[in-house]
Amino acid sequence: MVTLVHLRHQLPHMVLAELFEVDRSTVSAAIRQARPLLAARGFAVPDRPGLRLKTLGDVFAHAEAEGVELRLDGAETQVRRPQADRPGRRAFVSGKRKQNTIKTTTFSDGQGRLLLSGVVHPGRMHDQTAVRTEGIAEQFRIRLGVKAKVDSGYLGLAKEFPGQVGAPASLVSDRSAQRATRRRTSTELVLVRDTAR
Repeated sequence: MVTLVHLRHQLPHMVLAELFEVDRSTVSAAIRQARPLLAARGFAVPDRPGLRLKTLGDVFAHAEAEGVELRLDGAETQVRRPQADRPGRRAFVSGKRKQNTIKTTTFSDGQGRLLLSGVVHPGRMHDQTAVRTEGIAEQFRIRLGVKAKVDSGYLGLAKEFPGQVGAPASLVSDRSAQRATRRRTSTELVLVRDTAR
């Protein structure tokens, strides 16, 4: 249950520990064990009983076949700081949040329903780097009919695939208007965290 709440709402492990009245390490262990099991089972497709998306290729094939415009975002979740002697300890410090986080690339449809929660990366990794390492850019090259909306973290992807990937904030030059557009598009584009509405 704690893993499902984490995937749906991206709450920090410490908050989940308080909600479920367990130690934070119990929450981390549960999520670490349950995520691969859920990923292996696949993500159910809304309104399509029996269809499950297990890979990035499945998501793009479904989007192309059904005309689904994808929403793509890197969700960051605060985690406990790795031990001092652990190699790569600084990799978890997010440049955006200035906290220790892990980042997951998530895909949803236009109504904010989760289609896939991708590979987990240390928080220091930029969204654009995750795009390269996960093979997302390659999927856009293969599936020319797939369209997606993204936030400002994926401006490079929008520039590389202008006919397929839209990043509205990148088109605004005025800083205050850009911030307003970013706020508006963050709720419009990435409804994964707000699917309970």
